[in-house]
Amino acid sequence: MRELVVLGTASQVPTRERNQNGYLLLWDGEGLLFDPGEGTQRQMILAGVPASRITRLCLTHVHGDHCYGVPGVLSRMALDGVEHPVHLHYPASGEPVVRALVSLASGRLDLRLHPHGAAGDVAPGLEVRPLAHRIEAYGYRLSEPDGRTLLPERLEAAGIDGPDIGRLQQEGALRGVTLEEVSGFRPGQRFALVMDTAPCAGAEELAEGADLLVAESTFADAEAGLARGYRHLTAGQAGALAASGGVRTLLLTHFSSRYQDLEPLRLQAQARAGRAEVRVARDLDRIRLPKRRAIDA
Repeated sequence: MRELVVLGTASQVPTRERNQNGYLLLWDGEGLLFDPGEGTQRQMILAGVPASRITRLCLTHVHGDHCYGVPGVLSRMALDGVEHPVHLHYPASGEPVVRALVSLASGRLDLRLHPHGAAGDVAPGLEVRPLAHRIEAYGYRLSEPDGRTLLPERLEAAGIDGPDIGRLQQEGALRGVTLEEVSGFRPGQRFALVMDTAPCAGAEELAEGADLLVAESTFADAEAGLARGYRHLTAGQAGALAASGGVRTLLLTHFSSRYQDLEPLRLQAQARAGRAEVRVARDLDRIRLPKRRAIDA
């Protein structure tokens, strides 16, 4: 199953309805926890997700609402006796803050620190791109490799069945028939997370071709001046980002506490999102990745 568990959707100031940030992506056997703000440990309990599901923590930057939940989450994992390695990815300039946060965690855990200071791959299928915030910040993208899907009618027409199907997949050709002739191109699924940033090239690269894009929407379009000053996105800018990247589903989050009704933000984003479906994230939502894109036969 590939599913996003939304643990918090507030920006700096939580509200009665919205906890600070926290997004747990369950992707096959991995659990990637992005930007755990204060209270994330409790939100995981409410969501019914055990801390043992976490294999990686990924910080976009070290502002408090994106990382103050780290000690509690790590302590809970140690208390639960998690034995698998836990990888922590973060901007290199945040090393002092990360070290301080980690030092507060209690118990033994096989924690492995992975600072990054430039765009690129940080783990198999996981990459980062720089964002444009007030401190060093990076967004994340997780991508499944592209592949091919066998088409039964073409296999039948070529007279290939039973164990020969496996041989064809392994060898790429069998009795003059190539794998490409009896299969269709299957694009891999892509998830992207873009947090605190002004519009920038890095955000656009992350959004490109994403099946699910989680993007901050701190301000309404009417507060574009505030967004520029604090280096955040407006709802409309998040929508435009989705449109330029051909995103399938845009999930808005990281809302300022000034907004109680979030529907106007969704409408502002949808107006500029092109063909993307725009949704508003709410605490404890569970969002499945969209079904795979159509096979190109």
